Amino acid sequence: MRTLLVATTNRGKIREIERLLAGAPYRLQTLADWPPLAEPEEAGRTFGENARAKALHYAAATGALTVAEDSGLAIDALGGAPGVHSARFGGAGATYPEKFALIDRALRVAGALGSPARFVCALALVQDGRVLFKAEGSVEGLIALEPRGDGGFGYDPIFFYPPYGRTLGEVTADEKAAVSHRGAAFRTLAAFLATLD
Repeated sequence: MRTLLVATTNRGKIREIERLLAGAPYRLQTLADWPPLAEPEEAGRTFGENARAKALHYAAATGALTVAEDSGLAIDALGGAPGVHSARFGGAGATYPEKFALIDRALRVAGALGSPARFVCALALVQDGRVLFKAEGSVEGLIALEPRGDGGFGYDPIFFYPPYGRTLGEVTADEKAAVSHRGAAFRTLAAFLATLD
């Protein structure tokens, strides 16, 4: 069985990706399975640019077939922020409740509570310095007036998904996977992996 390096240490992402790639004939590794590796600079202006840079970096460092993703929350009323800076929004040490409070304040100042928003996930699959596959997924919603739910991770408790009438922090893992940005991107990756020898 071939090995696929999922280039992240984010436990929430790892749980979701393992679930989404469960049927693929690959043994999944994460960065935790390797000695500590230098992190690449995430200087891209888009999720796709960052995913590509991370995948190329970790594939070169390990020699492994590598998939990397970059994802985050884009809020219309904030000009698409936090966007590619989602993980670092509010500073490197900011907790998610602190990030939620910053977003709430910014939306109140803008008079835009409940702003439309979307989660975006871009991924790139790399081997031997070549990008073999790229994909992007997104899910549309609204910023909830207050955080709700303790499921999922990251910004899920403030992302209200109208078809469910709940935040992504309130839904089951299967419900989230069915509609999420990461679900859409990694399902297309799973289909591509099935075509490789």
